[in-house]
Amino acid sequence: MSKRDYYETLGVDKSASAEEIKKAYRRMALRHHPDRVQPEQKKEAEEKFKEISEAYEVLSDPNKKSTYDQFGHDGLKGTFSKGGFGWQDFTHFSDFEDIFSGLDDLLRGFGAGADIFGTSWGRSSPRKARPRRGRDIQYEMEIEFIEAALGTEKTIEISRYETCAVCKGSGAKPGTKDTVCPTCKGRGQVSTVSGFFSISQTCRDCGGEGRIIRNPCEKCNGRGKVKESKRIKVKVPAGVDNGVRLRVPQEGDAGEKQGPRGDLYVLIYAKEHKFFKRQNNDIYCEVKISFPQAVFGSEIDIPTLDGKVKMKLPPGSPSGKIFRLRGKGVADLFHGRSKGDQLVKVNVEIPQRFTDEQKSLLKEYARTLGEDTKEKGFMNKVKKAFK
Repeated sequence: MSKRDYYETLGVDKSASAEEIKKAYRRMALRHHPDRVQPEQKKEAEEKFKEISEAYEVLSDPNKKSTYDQFGHDGLKGTFSKGGFGWQDFTHFSDFEDIFSGLDDLLRGFGAGADIFGTSWGRSSPRKARPRRGRDIQYEMEIEFIEAALGTEKTIEISRYETCAVCKGSGAKPGTKDTVCPTCKGRGQVSTVSGFFSISQTCRDCGGEGRIIRNPCEKCNGRGKVKESKRIKVKVPAGVDNGVRLRVPQEGDAGEKQGPRGDLYVLIYAKEHKFFKRQNNDIYCEVKISFPQAVFGSEIDIPTLDGKVKMKLPPGSPSGKIFRLRGKGVADLFHGRSKGDQLVKVNVEIPQRFTDEQKSLLKEYARTLGEDTKEKGFMNKVKKAFK
């Protein structure tokens, strides 16, 4: 069964802005939230809610969205857990504070208090700190033409956040602990009443954590993470081209509260080659051959991605003729066993100067064809004929 297009799932165009995508998700999420339907419709609503959340996870992330726009669902293989998208892959739980702002009171009217995502709606008890996935990192890498075609392995140095070794990620000075936020009483939200409405907002004092660090760690200043340089080995598969993003799982910023790391995305730029040109999986090159080689045929050496090969020139090969070396192109990025071809254009090279003997032989040859060798500029005609 083919997966539904993510843009269609959220009901937005491909040109939709990040804000439009978020609004579309908010509208769909409110409509299909499992706690807003009848019990017999809950399973269907949960599946629909998961479907639109998967679409939002991809389209709200610039890296994932770019990959999806270029390669569709195939380009996202390996992005999610084995078996497909699961709630452990969802990285936008913090958006629920905005998306479902004010939903607590509405759900109380339905008797709700569900804990679908590890976040309890309509809660009045103190908020428990939950693990959060680290941010993704993007790195731009320039490689040689041959490296892009044949694949390579590179060691790069990135700057990323690591869990603070002093406080072990707690953010608190060793020997101390965080305390319950006095403003929100540990709930992470504060509510204000305006007329008939009760509006819930993220607590500004604790940032929605429900806890406050009174004695921050001196190493990380209470963040629980510090920025460090890290050397990473990146395997570049054969067949990559300009603009391809490689995903290196679990090599992004460290998560919070023992949450998983983000991913590293490597954006590839391939340098131009002085001899080869690439178009999709085919490569092109031009070689010069002599007049006798063109006339009588020959066997010439042709550089390829794998080294030199012999190519046969049939007698009478005209200048500009293109020969095809099958399977000597670039490997297909998604089907590694399949390769493109190498197209070789031959250009007959005519000497700029001729000896008297050479001129005499050419004139004799022309006479056998019935041509007027006394015509002015005869040698220029010979040169032009083979350009």
